[in-house]
Amino acid sequence: MDLTLPESGWTLRLVGLGAITSLGASIPVGYNIGVINAPTEFIKHWSNETIYRRYNVLLSDDSLRAIIASIISIALIGGVIGSLQGAYLADKYGRKKSFLCCALLLTGGALCFLCCRAVSSVELLLLGRLLVGLASGLTTGVIPMYLAEVSPIKLRGAMGVLCPLGLTTGVVVAQVASLEQALGTEEHWHYALGCFAVLNLFCYAFYFWIPESPKYLYSVKGDQAGSLRAIRKLFGRHTIGDDYIKLQMECANGQNGPSAQEDGQPQANRSLWSVVRDPTLTLPLVLVCALQGGQQLSGINAVFFYSVSIFESVGFSSQAAKFANLGVGCLNLFASLFGPLLMARCNRRTLCLLSCSSCAIILFVLTLSIHFIHLIDWFSYVCIGTILMYIIFYQFGLGPIPFFIGSELFDLGPRPTAMALGSLSSWGCNFIVGMAFPTLQNIWGAFVFLPFSITCVLLTVLIKFYLPETRGKEVTDVVPKVAHGFRSRVKE
Repeated sequence: MDLTLPESGWTLRLVGLGAITSLGASIPVGYNIGVINAPTEFIKHWSNETIYRRYNVLLSDDSLRAIIASIISIALIGGVIGSLQGAYLADKYGRKKSFLCCALLLTGGALCFLCCRAVSSVELLLLGRLLVGLASGLTTGVIPMYLAEVSPIKLRGAMGVLCPLGLTTGVVVAQVASLEQALGTEEHWHYALGCFAVLNLFCYAFYFWIPESPKYLYSVKGDQAGSLRAIRKLFGRHTIGDDYIKLQMECANGQNGPSAQEDGQPQANRSLWSVVRDPTLTLPLVLVCALQGGQQLSGINAVFFYSVSIFESVGFSSQAAKFANLGVGCLNLFASLFGPLLMARCNRRTLCLLSCSSCAIILFVLTLSIHFIHLIDWFSYVCIGTILMYIIFYQFGLGPIPFFIGSELFDLGPRPTAMALGSLSSWGCNFIVGMAFPTLQNIWGAFVFLPFSITCVLLTVLIKFYLPETRGKEVTDVVPKVAHGFRSRVKE
């Protein structure tokens, strides 16, 4: 018999599902985001030797840089493609099977990494990066939606932040694994890239133990009996409380949103084109894509990239600066651990406004302090302080909320497509930042952070006027508030 905690709403199965999806997909995706930077020089050297041995071609420095850029960027391109496929897979095969697909793609990528040196194949390394990129786009589009749909209303935010929490955890684990004292050596870098496959075993081992989304079964598949079985799996066979009843009612109401039908299409089969051209979905789509894309355009990856040089500027050795950067990653993880508590107790809109406005100010201060760092000695410490403050305020709202906000703004029909478009926006903007930041940094210097600050200002304005509060509210109550496009205004 399942263990239930009626007062909190948590059950053993619900907690287990959150842990399994995090360990089986979210953490491995975060790992692949963070692991590729440290062994870049080893990969470059190995690629040069391998291509010379196999094709008798001696690469120039520019060609080697292009290969490394391809190895890094192909995962981001995979993320874009995986995001686009997320809606189709989630609707056609379900949330649970989409999770299995994520794990299979990740395992395939890990096998490519582990075997590429043995078979001397740069192509296999590229294929592995493409596979983990596909898995990454699919994970960020499907997993937050899956977790939100299996949760009662009061736990929707706490479950929704488990995916970004897993991503953050994976990045920190990757930073540790890729240290020279661990697997970040010339002999073992391929093990550093592929060792995350062990975590995929959690998906395979517990796949038949976790339930499918009851809302998907009821509203998309029309399987009311299966939906009830899934709810009983989540809340216990012998305990039927308020959480059970509310989730059952949400399943029944899932087909009755204002955009349930368009052009004769049932809500369960909303195509990409029908969602994009539906005027009642314009504002929520803008909100989801702006928040997910703005999350990347707020400069989180650029801040991590720049922090090593800032630590070196205050006297840290190159090795010590890398460890200090790892400490920044650990702070990022520590701050994200408060996400479930904040989502359960604080309003989404308030957290987003606080996070975006604070990040805008902090990034502006960071820009000035970096620009004048050589004129005023103690500005180095201001830079470090602003980086730490930025990470804390980023994790208050801008870090976790964009991942699951689409599940609270859309009915079941357009939800997979909306989540896929949000994930597409995230990976697309990640690709833009990754490609443009080094060049812009050389041209603009410290002022490269100003566009990130401006992005946060624009997000603050958008949230202030157009993002309704969703915490503790039925999706069917939220949808009408954003159904009138930009004529919809949040009432204080």
